[in-house]
Order: sequence, then structure tokens, then C-alpha cells
Amino acid sequence: MPSEWKFELVAKHDSLTEGPAWDGSALLYSECAASLTWRYDPASRQRTVWRRDTNGSNGMIFDREGRLYACEGAGRRIVRYAAAKPTEVVTGEYQGKPFNEPNDLAIDGHGRIWFTDPNYGGRPMHLDHESVYRADPRAGGWQTHRVTEDTVRPNGILVSPDDTTLYVAESPRPPEAHRQLRAYPIGVDGTLGAHRVLHDFGPHRGIDGMCLDTDGNIVATAGFKQSGPGPMIYVFAPSGRVLETHPVPADRPTNCTYAESRLDVLYVTTGGGELFRVANTGRRGHLLYPKSK
Repeated sequence: MPSEWKFELVAKHDSLTEGPAWDGSALLYSECAASLTWRYDPASRQRTVWRRDTNGSNGMIFDREGRLYACEGAGRRIVRYAAAKPTEVVTGEYQGKPFNEPNDLAIDGHGRIWFTDPNYGGRPMHLDHESVYRADPRAGGWQTHRVTEDTVRPNGILVSPDDTTLYVAESPRPPEAHRQLRAYPIGVDGTLGAHRVLHDFGPHRGIDGMCLDTDGNIVATAGFKQSGPGPMIYVFAPSGRVLETHPVPADRPTNCTYAESRLDVLYVTTGGGELFRVANTGRRGHLLYPKSK
């Protein structure tokens, strides 16, 4: 039986936190409504503002070279951040129309960015769908492709370590509500095959964000106090089998990532603005950058 996880509260903010990303020495994460990126240093246990005016930045991730990418939901775009430098726009539209509200992203071994584009904010939509996209690096820029036709409201997203599977959290609201963890096979040309449902949460709150461990298992934030089993961290095998569940001591966990020198400490963000640290998961994270020591 897995040991009980101990959630240490290391920060509390006024609004939802999201997008945790480890830079090798500190954790960066988003306070979306405040349009802030925070930096938490485990060594000093201090947090500071790393970036302001982020257009509601949400999901963030580093590529193999250590470059930081983010979903700017209010800005309707995918961007790249560098400390003390202007924001670089990767993509902000599809077929000449602005995105809805880019939410979360993943990067594969080819440097392609996969991202979800739901409309949680309820703003007028220029696109008539909420889809998953792939941005391919090209000389002088990026080329963006729509890769799903069957999503209603996609949220969290991951690429398997071998780049053959795209995991998507499908998170529709009523009356369509059947929250699912889906697995799409990735073709050699980057197109997706028909999805498999790995787990169905039914009408209860499903997965928001997720990360990978070194065995290719999916560590996911899901659930709320309103219904179902409550706020939880789930560990899924690639087959969808539930390996572990761990109750979270705050409502609506939003995202998670492994961090610190051995990538064996899990950080969890929440809808109430908490940032938790879990040092005893018994797992190590799989990140493109940085590599564990």
C-alpha cells in the first residue's frame, strides 16, 4: 500500500494558482486572476514576483533548452517568457481568428507545442469549437494545426515520454458533462487517431492538470468537495488503471509538477490559491527540463 502523503502548505494567495514549472532552482507558478508569475525558492522558503502583466497566464512548461512557454488565457495566445525580456508570441490565432482561452500545454521531443483551448471565461468566441492544437516550430515562426474535432472542453494535456500518446482531460459542463481522461495515438505526421477513454469521472469534477512520473504514469489533480470522492491526486497507469489516490486538504486542486534536485517532490496548486509541497510521494517526475540529479 502507498504511504499517506503529507501536504505542506508553503504559500497562500488571494486567487487561483496554476501552471507550476520547475526551473532547476525554484518553482514558477501562475496566479491567474492577478496576471502574476510567482517564484518560490525551496532553499530560502521565500516567494517573489517573477513576472507581471501576464494576461491571465495559466499553464506553463519548459522545453528541452530551458525556455519557458505559457498559455495566456486572457490574451488568447501561447507565448514564450524570458526573465526581464519582452513576451514573445508563439501563436494567437487559428485560420485568422483568435483563440478562446488557451489553458494548458505540453511539449514533445520534436519541440512541438500541444495546447488546449477551452472557454472557461465565457467570453464571446471567435471560433465555434473548443479544441486541441499543435504548434510546430518552423524557420522564422510557428505553424498551428487543429488536431481534435471531438472535444467539447479540453483542459489538462500531456505527451507520453515516447511521444506516441497524447493525454487530454475532457472537461465539459452540463448537459454534456462526462469528464474523462482520454488517450489519443499520435501519428508520425503529428495527427491524432481515435481516442480511448482511460477513466470516466461521470458528472463529477474531472482532471484539471497533470504531470508524468519516470514510469510514464499520470499524476493528476481532480475532484472537488461539491460531489464525488472530493479533491484528490490520482495516479493512473498508462492503461488508465488507478494506482493511487490521495486526498488534497484544499478544494479544487488545479495542477501539479515534480520539482527539486531529484525531481521527487510534488508541488500542487489549487483553486483557492494554495501552493502545497509533498515530499513523500515515492515517485520521481519526468520533465523535459531540467534533468534530475
